[in-house]
Amino acid sequence: MARNPQPAAVEAIKQSDAPRASIGKSRLHERYERDVVPVLKRDFNYQNPMQVPRLSKVSVNVGVGEAISNAKALDATVRDVSIITGQKPIIKKARKSIAQFKLREGQQVGVSVTLRGERMWEFLDRLMNAALPRTRDFRGVPSRSFDGRGNFSMGLREQLIFPEISYDQVDKARGLEVSIVTTATTDQEARRLLELLGMPFQREGEAAPTAPVRRRIPVRRRR
Repeated sequence: MARNPQPAAVEAIKQSDAPRASIGKSRLHERYERDVVPVLKRDFNYQNPMQVPRLSKVSVNVGVGEAISNAKALDATVRDVSIITGQKPIIKKARKSIAQFKLREGQQVGVSVTLRGERMWEFLDRLMNAALPRTRDFRGVPSRSFDGRGNFSMGLREQLIFPEISYDQVDKARGLEVSIVTTATTDQEARRLLELLGMPFQREGEAAPTAPVRRRIPVRRRR
């Protein structure tokens, strides 16, 4: 008959089976609970704390149409998105065939990542405070990209604005689409939430920068 394990051995087994300590909250998450929630309660007169809007998830999507003829483009996109988000993306396949674009059903044409929890907060912190200020001629994020239900989408021209991406390892600049899903019921509440978190929206009436128009100087003819 086997002997009972010693108390010290039992304690060691319990410690090995115990779950690891949870990772602390990110800086942006702590700011939301400390500074943003009280302001939202005051501005919109929420009676229940569960009514306060919060972030639900963030999805990052990249279309890779060139992967139809160049399989290495998809591998490079997966690598870049993994570095940017800290999570391995899933590969999207075409749902139907389009002969005009030489596209067949089932071909790999995109990359997608859905972030939740602390990875979502950390990604938004880097996006708003590190990546967007590195954009060329940046004058703010357009505020017209709300869908009417409290969700916000924005497009990024290239992945090089993220400090984690090395310029020498990028084969081609590719755009990204970032969708922020919130629990807000109106666009006004969602915009106020993102403003308090630090999203740099454009000012009212301010348009995106355009290329300067050269004025032609008339040439005088000699008589």
